[in-house]
Amino acid sequence: MDKAVEVAKDDFNTVRTGRINPALFQKIPVEYYGTPTPLAQLASLQAPEARTLIVTPYDKTALKEIEKAIATFPNLGASPTNDGTIVRVTIPELTQDRRKEFVKIVRTKGEDAKVAIRNIRRRAKDDLDSQPEVGEDEIARAEKELEAITKSHTDAIDEALKKKEAELLEV
Repeated sequence: MDKAVEVAKDDFNTVRTGRINPALFQKIPVEYYGTPTPLAQLASLQAPEARTLIVTPYDKTALKEIEKAIATFPNLGASPTNDGTIVRVTIPELTQDRRKEFVKIVRTKGEDAKVAIRNIRRRAKDDLDSQPEVGEDEIARAEKELEAITKSHTDAIDEALKKKEAELLEV
């Protein structure tokens, strides 16, 4: 369940807010010698300004592929330009409608994380029920403990979701 919370927080970081964030670009898959490779493994990412990111590839032959991957990545709206040594990425200012759209995307990601946690809970409960040598009292205690753990993890996702929504709606 801890892993599901971490994945949810990482997913929330991939949705952009008003400022550009290198975490948005780290997981963009770039076709590198026939293999999809995360952008963070192919280049260094720096954000010198609020809406500009500089991508410096470790291998200059990957420039075109990096530029293409950034341009075609969904929900980003970034416009990359290649000057032969670096890729400069600028993102447009967010409109109110776009912010609301991003809030919907973040809520969907949060709900997906909660579903993952509930699936883990269900599997753990099935494991408890399949233990014939354990007494009913111990099973009941373990189920209460399982519910408490599940609630704490879903609350952590809700808290991260609330922070991200506030960040998105801030103008």
